[in-house]
Amino acid sequence: MRSHLLNDLTAEHYRRSVTEGVERVAAKLATTERPFTGITVDALSPLIDGIDLDQPLHDTTAVLDELEDVYLRDAVYFHHPRYLAHLNCPVVIPAVLGEAVLTAVNSSLDTWDQSAGGTLIERKLIDWTTARIGLGEAADGVFTSGGTQSNLQALLLAREESKTDSLAKLRIFASEVSHFSVKKSAKLLGLGQDAVVSVPVGQDKRMQTVALARELERCTKDGLVPMAVVATAGTTDFGSIDPLPEIAELCEQYGVWMHVDAAYGCGLLASLRHRDRIAGIERADSVTVDYHKSFFQPVSSSAVLVRDAATLRHATYHAEYLNPRRMVEERIPNQVDKSLQTTRRFDALKLWMTLRTMGADGIGQLFDEVCDLAAEGWRLLAADPRFDVVVQPSLSTLVFRYIPAAITDPAEIDRANLYARKALFASGDAVVAGTKVGGRHYLKFTLLNPETTTADIAAVLALIAGHAEQYLGESLDRAS
Repeated sequence: MRSHLLNDLTAEHYRRSVTEGVERVAAKLATTERPFTGITVDALSPLIDGIDLDQPLHDTTAVLDELEDVYLRDAVYFHHPRYLAHLNCPVVIPAVLGEAVLTAVNSSLDTWDQSAGGTLIERKLIDWTTARIGLGEAADGVFTSGGTQSNLQALLLAREESKTDSLAKLRIFASEVSHFSVKKSAKLLGLGQDAVVSVPVGQDKRMQTVALARELERCTKDGLVPMAVVATAGTTDFGSIDPLPEIAELCEQYGVWMHVDAAYGCGLLASLRHRDRIAGIERADSVTVDYHKSFFQPVSSSAVLVRDAATLRHATYHAEYLNPRRMVEERIPNQVDKSLQTTRRFDALKLWMTLRTMGADGIGQLFDEVCDLAAEGWRLLAADPRFDVVVQPSLSTLVFRYIPAAITDPAEIDRANLYARKALFASGDAVVAGTKVGGRHYLKFTLLNPETTTADIAAVLALIAGHAEQYLGESLDRAS
């Protein structure tokens, strides 16, 4: 079994095995005609359930053959231009190369003696990102597993900086369309059900600052402690960007920690034409970025950034076997001193490889293309009487639903849109997402693929309308 360990004696085995795997994936990418095959849970489950994990195949080729049947054939392929569903981006080749390198070397980014250059590369990328945001010379941060962890760590720091012993008094303010991880973080931080105050949004799905001011004033009058305001730069459902400068003013007025969840909108940091859409982000106390959303990086690649590096001390614990206090005096950089994680992948390498190959402008150009595509898609939807589109996009998300000419029952329209999404997924011709707006069911395009065209959008809209009309026709037949 030692022949499977990666070392100096097995380098050739490693080369052959990885090459074979890469060739399989490359062949799938080159020949995949639809983003999904439409396979069902009931059809795929027996294949996987029937595999005896205690009976290995002992041969890489045989394992890859099996993997074709249980995964590669039926995977949902985000690179396809008609995958329009969630915040999943196609990935750039330099980042995939970085993934291969970091996985094989397998550095752990918790301490210097496990990563060496990896530590310095991550720190350099953190400095690069904080400079792009404009957080100042005292800024710092650390890579995380994703936006949920980044938001949790930011709110942990905000809780500790609030300097109160009464957790029950702490309040977090976030818009009604903010990410669910804000409420999850409040629960994990022991703040209780009422800790998150939901601030209304306007028709543009941006936080209403008048309502925020009112809630902050009410909070202080009631003897409660405003702990943090979470402004969103790119909401998951709408891509909307809260009015960051006005929120910053209120946070300064009330002495509240300002966190910007830019997990989605962080692509604007590299934008060549739309950077102004996140003006005010530089005034934040902390920022979440997800490179694996709008920097075209493989999962996972995220970071939490802070204006004041000293606040990261709230995540610091010293263990004698790992990062004893004396290492601080010896100026040995241990990233575990800043992180909620201990063992941690060298995910920063993917972004490093991307920037060193493509440059920030290359990333920004790709993100600008999907933002422009969303604007074109909005014009298509707004001009089509078959559809109701909710809001003009700030990033690359379109929320809409099919509205039949002859049907007025909202519940029946809901069912038609749900059916259309399900039927489209079952066909594999395209993948779209769904959400609720005002209690009604809507469909969602999240456009993160520069290869998607307006023709693709128009074709998918035609498919949606066709499926919805089919459902409504069958519904009328059943009723008659």
